[in-house]
Amino acid sequence: MVSSADVNGTEVYSRTGDHLGEIDHLMIDKLSGQIAYAVMTFGGFLGLGEGSHPVPWKKLSYDTSLGGFVTDITQEQLTGAPTWGDNWYEDRDYQRRSYDYYGVSPYWL
Repeated sequence: MVSSADVNGTEVYSRTGDHLGEIDHLMIDKLSGQIAYAVMTFGGFLGLGEGSHPVPWKKLSYDTSLGGFVTDITQEQLTGAPTWGDNWYEDRDYQRRSYDYYGVSPYWL
């Protein structure tokens, strides 16, 4: 097990080892207790131009040799992902589009 505090700031890499970003925080479904999303930060330099995006937790796997998470998501997919608003975590339509976009089954099914 790991504390959610220790997941924040963990690096995320592509399958080819390219650095994509890092985990900013996790979104946990209160009722089921399942981790729904890891909100990633990516791009930018010294905090300028940096983006963030919720990524389905199912798209990440931990690699002990890298000391970070690995995903098959590309940088292009991150920047082209469905847009999200202030209350995206309460918007089931957005969540469906997001999970469909990344090609994984929703955590609530």
